[in-house]
Amino acid sequence: MTETDTTTLEVAKELDCIGMFCPMPIYKASMAMKGLETGQILKVLSTDLGSVADFPSFARQANHELLATDEADGVHIFFIRKGGN
Repeated sequence: MTETDTTTLEVAKELDCIGMFCPMPIYKASMAMKGLETGQILKVLSTDLGSVADFPSFARQANHELLATDEADGVHIFFIRKGGN
């Protein structure tokens, strides 16, 4: 993954999964992606440590693009562009 300036990304939807544990962040993200158009970006906030490994796998398997990840004060942030399915 290349360095992405997340301040310039046009986020279509933000999903707050803070306090949720596996599998809920991935499940909620999957449901949210169904409501987006191809190319739109979902931003996910998660405190589940498993999300760090889960979201790259989810994006790859679902044909989405994980644009960037970040972490601030124990909150993991994922930016995922919906791919064409």
